[in-house]
Amino acid sequence: MAIVFITGSTDGLGRAAAQSLVDGGHRVVLHARSADRAAAVGEFSSRCAGIVVGDLGHAADARSIADQVNAIGRMDAIIHNAGVYTRPSRGSTTEGHAETLAINTLAPYMLTALIERPDRLVYLSSGLHRGGEGSLGDLDWTKRSWDAAKAYAESKLHAVALAFALARRWPKVLSNAVDPGWARTKMGGSGAPVDVDTGQRTQTWLAASADPAALVSGRYWHHLQQQQPASEAANPDFQDELIEKLSGMTGVELPKV
Repeated sequence: MAIVFITGSTDGLGRAAAQSLVDGGHRVVLHARSADRAAAVGEFSSRCAGIVVGDLGHAADARSIADQVNAIGRMDAIIHNAGVYTRPSRGSTTEGHAETLAINTLAPYMLTALIERPDRLVYLSSGLHRGGEGSLGDLDWTKRSWDAAKAYAESKLHAVALAFALARRWPKVLSNAVDPGWARTKMGGSGAPVDVDTGQRTQTWLAASADPAALVSGRYWHHLQQQQPASEAANPDFQDELIEKLSGMTGVELPKV
């Protein structure tokens, strides 16, 4: 029986993953953006190992989330599920960062560095990550005109690169990235082609399965099948430069070993 922390798990794919893991006999620590969203989970939270609260768009909250998880105990696996899609404008967090970058890239980076190291890490990406190459020159969209779709694609490329970087740096941790497909959630919309159960299946399998096929690292997955990611995401030089930039932007250093 594993204990798994899932970001963004009050609804959508995160909630579906939590339900699947709990139904499978595992323990789950939920994450909600606010106290109101935590309350909306209702009775299901009583079946879980805990719930932590914080807005991933704010660095102080990301640090608080890490502290809350560490207070519960060491996780066997973490699914970095939370994310936002297209923002109509760059926006600006308390720290002055673009909101898409803050939530989709900076927050999972910070949580990875600050939460006690688990046995498995799973980062949700998207097939759209293949359109995100060339981001390192202006990660925070301070020079370019805002392009919401491009910003999202870049953030999902970062997720794959981070997963692969961790597979290299932390060889005792199984670290993978997942494209869940365009799923029928609030983010994906009712016309999306992938049902929620199919959308959550790969990440929960990677987080908790004893299947030898799931006990791998540094892979990119779509519906239980390995796929080839964008070349930049798989490039160690890109991975290392990305991590160096994220460390500088957040003030949080990622342990190398």
